[in-house]
Amino acid sequence: MSRNRRPLVLAAAVATAVTLGASALTLPALAAVGGGKAAPPKLELKDGTLDWGLKESFRKYVVGMAHGTIEATDGAKQAAGNGVFTFTGGTGTYDTGTHATATAFKGAVRFASTAHRFDIKIADVKVRTEGKTGAIQADVTLNGATQNDIDLAALDLSAVRPGQGEGGAMTFKDIPATLTADGAKAFNGMYQAGDKLDPATLTVKAATGTPTDKPTHKPTDKPTDKPTDKPAPTPTRTVTPTGTPTTPGRPAGRVVDGSLSWGLKKSFRTYISSGGKVTVAGGAQKISGGYKFPHAKASVDSGAKKVDASFGGSVRFTYKAHGIDMKFSDLKVRANGAKGTLTVDVTTPKGMNNNVKFATLDLSKASYQAKGDVVRLTKVPAAFTAAGAKQFANGTVGSIYKAGQRIDPVTVALSFSEGAELPAVAAEAADGTGATGSGSVGGDTVGGGTGTAALGDAGSLAATGSGLPSAVLLGTAGAAVAAGAGAVYAARRRRGTELA
Repeated sequence: MSRNRRPLVLAAAVATAVTLGASALTLPALAAVGGGKAAPPKLELKDGTLDWGLKESFRKYVVGMAHGTIEATDGAKQAAGNGVFTFTGGTGTYDTGTHATATAFKGAVRFASTAHRFDIKIADVKVRTEGKTGAIQADVTLNGATQNDIDLAALDLSAVRPGQGEGGAMTFKDIPATLTADGAKAFNGMYQAGDKLDPATLTVKAATGTPTDKPTHKPTDKPTDKPTDKPAPTPTRTVTPTGTPTTPGRPAGRVVDGSLSWGLKKSFRTYISSGGKVTVAGGAQKISGGYKFPHAKASVDSGAKKVDASFGGSVRFTYKAHGIDMKFSDLKVRANGAKGTLTVDVTTPKGMNNNVKFATLDLSKASYQAKGDVVRLTKVPAAFTAAGAKQFANGTVGSIYKAGQRIDPVTVALSFSEGAELPAVAAEAADGTGATGSGSVGGDTVGGGTGTAALGDAGSLAATGSGLPSAVLLGTAGAAVAAGAGAVYAARRRRGTELA
């Protein structure tokens, strides 16, 4: 996405935790001693996590070609399906003077292969940042020889924007990481300095210490000096000055709940259902005609007709026989008047494409006004952007989809109160006209052509970046599944292996 003139980096954003207010973080008020300047205070960090897969192709190599094992211990854990690692129990400090951070995590990960004769252990993982840069530091043991506290990976925070997690945690998602020279040595030269590693996601939380337990106002220094001169002019009568008695504990207009319902594209779902699998995670749910994603954070300005909303959860489409593995997560809706965009993170075996402007939204008929304390943007028409269509590209013949091609509509519901009832709106497919059939897949030809149900003239569906010479899928035109809903496809796939 666009880069601001003032880059938002980890250190500066930790300081904003105070104003974000989810955990009432406060800095101690340190008084100058003897008229001198007090040293800038340090803010303690706790409950940190580091989600980092090191390098996906290396993980695949270890359990694949090398016939080895991966073991996460001592507080580290690995996601299912040979996924990324989570290092837990992070503690550290944020220096309010230099804006530097240092966080240490629990856990170790060991990669071992008897067949390929290597044993690599990564432990005592630390993350430090200052300004736009940072590093992941660790103790690395290669075949019994340990290098302590080496910079394993360099971090680039110049374009990283902070988000807010549970309990006021600050989350810095998908920080770009590259291998250092010391890191390359630790891996016995299998990789080179500068090689791209998996992005890292860092979550930190400012510890709520004792500074606010004993305020420095010194109200009891002279408790008997004219105690009745200022008998407290009843300031408590202004607790609800905004006249919002139904929500006295919240600023007016704050979104507290919500959801996004979306089916991606009906013909694509139908294709996957012919032999693949759909998996939802992170709070997402399968609903009639698509998927429902939970509210993460949002702001609404009904008067200006603006919505900025983010949603959690993910949906993953896999079709092993055809080499397809695509996950859609971190959905965002940005609406301004009659126009809007749907942004998503798209993950394939080749890596993650962050903040893809996936679809344009037509909000010309949408109402931004709340009814029953809920703003509803219902069945908003959506169409592929060029970037969205590109996510389905096969390296040989390109994408079967084109910019401007209709996909399933989007329904957003955002509530201003905990008790408001969110609409149980099913996602509704809108491939083309939404008609139930005239020989086309859901009312349009998936490849953007004019023929009957097919995957386009080239016959390629999603090149999902599987690292293998990906599936070139040959559409079998006209084999309808359930009245114009889809087609039956055959696939041809070559096998290959890839280390990096």
